[in-house]
Amino acid sequence: MGEKKLGLPSVIATGVGLIVATSCLLSIGQGTAAIGTPFIITMAIACAFNILTALSICELNALMPNMTGGMAQYTLACFGPFVTIVITVGGYLTCQTIMGSSEAAMFGNTLSSVLPQIPVSGAVYSILLIVILTAFNLFGVDMFAKIQNVVAYALIGSLIVLGLAGCFNLGTGKVVEQPSVISSKPSDIFSLLGLAFFLFIGVEFIVPISSQVKNARKKVPLGMVLSLVIILVMQIFMAIGFSHYTPWNELGASTVPHILYGTALYGKFGKIWMTIISLLAVISTINTALFANSQICQGMAKINLLPSVFMRTNKKGTPYVGLLLIAVIMCIINGTGLSTSSQLTFLILTGCTFWIFSYIILHFDVLILRKRLPKAPRTFKLPLGPVIPIVGIIGNAFMIYNIDSSWEVKKKIYTIFVIVVAILSVYAFFWIKKVMKRPMFKAYQIKEVMAMENEQYQVYHNPITARKLHIEKQKIKKYSADINTGTRPE
Repeated sequence: MGEKKLGLPSVIATGVGLIVATSCLLSIGQGTAAIGTPFIITMAIACAFNILTALSICELNALMPNMTGGMAQYTLACFGPFVTIVITVGGYLTCQTIMGSSEAAMFGNTLSSVLPQIPVSGAVYSILLIVILTAFNLFGVDMFAKIQNVVAYALIGSLIVLGLAGCFNLGTGKVVEQPSVISSKPSDIFSLLGLAFFLFIGVEFIVPISSQVKNARKKVPLGMVLSLVIILVMQIFMAIGFSHYTPWNELGASTVPHILYGTALYGKFGKIWMTIISLLAVISTINTALFANSQICQGMAKINLLPSVFMRTNKKGTPYVGLLLIAVIMCIINGTGLSTSSQLTFLILTGCTFWIFSYIILHFDVLILRKRLPKAPRTFKLPLGPVIPIVGIIGNAFMIYNIDSSWEVKKKIYTIFVIVVAILSVYAFFWIKKVMKRPMFKAYQIKEVMAMENEQYQVYHNPITARKLHIEKQKIKKYSADINTGTRPE
């Protein structure tokens, strides 16, 4: 095991980095434009449910530390390979690739609108950014941490400063005279929970890098909770600032509410500053998504849920196959213009539904392992027995129900959710039967899942690598026989 290089600042930067995206700034604008500052209550509820999920993840990580596949390995030890493949591939890899592509597209579109004199399409900016970040990530965790720390803290600082300036009317623009509360009805507040949930999604991506964190037992749980609290505080400032400087009707109609706010706050300077923030948000999100997803692909390959090629690493220890594959898909999505489709937001919301469902599975993982291994040593354990996981399950189910305020939209989301599950189920069935040759719903023992992190396990137990090893042994055996008999080896 190499030296652990990441501290608490890098843990927080990773959590904040993936969560705070350009699309999150859009979501804050949409939420506040719908009901005004009561959207802060909605955000606080969504943040609280995500903190419960983070705490459940921390207990799982304490029981099964240093798991590069994170949720995949926890669920494998509770539900078996079928549920693990469907949830992890659908809820993480597919969803994050789409979201990362949309983030790159939003940045490209923003840059094109800010620099209209340069005849370059937004897709070119987007692809160039993806290529640059992929190249940097190939240099390993050190480069990832350096980029993430600088970008994430510059992003946090900028948004807090601009939010506070709006809260206390410190901008050079005109303060808008309008009611801060549009609706305080509980039904309206709850109906936006799905939108607010998107503002805090992804803190569990800290887990795949936990093996690189110094004193992970304390810093991973603390980093997760602090990431979510910092984001909530920052978004509260932004919501209040919106109410002071942007008319509600203009805010709701804008596709770039953060640019609208920056311009209203400080004119051209504010517009440029918000454009820089957009760049920071995209770099932070895509940088984290590329690195963490490549780690998840590697972890899933170790437990034979993905082909063993995803375990390959370069000289810097970066699992480059997953990294390059995700980057290529993002480039294709942006190059074909799919990322600018009017349906992309709808697809992202569908991906969020998958993500929330995966959080429900995580809470069930905690309950199952509590029942199965009540006396197993845990360096972190949730208080109040099963209360927190159960509340988390109910809360996440409630957010799925409130994924959108329109019942027609919800029905479409649920339909696509079922279709995606069906497609992934077919892949999982054939992969498990033909490649893994294991029972689909039989949970693995924790000791076996943890042993799979070791390279020697992969050599002797992974069906694919074991087959290659057998072939090499047969070649050596034949070569030795040819030498002994005097036959010229081929």
